[in-house]
Amino acid sequence: MAKTEKAKILIVEDDRYAAICIKQTLESFGFNAIEIAVSGEEAVRKAKEMNADVVLMDIVLKGKMDGIEAAGMIKEQLGIPIIYLTAYSDDKRVQRAKATKPVGYLLKPFLQSDLQQGIEIALQRH
Repeated sequence: MAKTEKAKILIVEDDRYAAICIKQTLESFGFNAIEIAVSGEEAVRKAKEMNADVVLMDIVLKGKMDGIEAAGMIKEQLGIPIIYLTAYSDDKRVQRAKATKPVGYLLKPFLQSDLQQGIEIALQRH
């Protein structure tokens, strides 16, 4: 099996349609171990359960914990690389996100090639 097929990717996105589109895009890249979480709390739990290799994180999520807080916990507790996929680029959010040391920050809508390259870099670093 190719490295991409073995990689476990967690998509954290509360928009069901967007999550399904991202999952289908990842499958077209050859990934097959993909989970979806809709809240920060669920993201932390699923990242642990599935032993994710990469987390694709939206910033604004359902629940009490936003994506930046969830990413910080995942990075600190598990050391999993984070790639933000978000529609938000205001300075306050970007600065908070930078503090979690992500491997990428892609603004929606993003190019599929940018997502693929971001994941490949994250996997190489991890």
